[in-house]
Amino acid sequence: MSGVPPPPSAIMNGTNGMHHKMMMHMTFFWGKDALILFSGWPGTSSGMYVIALVFIFVLAVLVEWLSHCRFIKPGSNDVAAGLIQTLIHAIRVGLAYMVMLAVMSFNGGVFIVAVAGHLVGFLIFGSRVFKDTELPPYRKTSDLPPMSC
Repeated sequence: MSGVPPPPSAIMNGTNGMHHKMMMHMTFFWGKDALILFSGWPGTSSGMYVIALVFIFVLAVLVEWLSHCRFIKPGSNDVAAGLIQTLIHAIRVGLAYMVMLAVMSFNGGVFIVAVAGHLVGFLIFGSRVFKDTELPPYRKTSDLPPMSC
């Protein structure tokens, strides 16, 4: 059975119990009819697809912002600073996983806006373009360690 495609996944409609067959893509495709993060979202509407793309873009920018911002003041209580650092890390990882899961929809538009969001986020928060002064090499630019996916 090597030439048989995988069966379409059945999605249960909560209103009348009917099944809708949706193909899950295993390669990149272009189009607005994609399932991104949640069942039935964004649907078949072009407007909802654009909103989904903006949402993924903003999530990617937020991941970069959390990766490069300093929230903890020097000299703060170690326990409180550690708890804040842990909470920020958990939020950053959760948002990064959401971006990853969105890209796993294999929609070309979602992939492009995810990369563009990380690009813009790094440009604004991580690169030297918007920094006022040159930091000495020993000074940390973020409270969190770098992401490793």
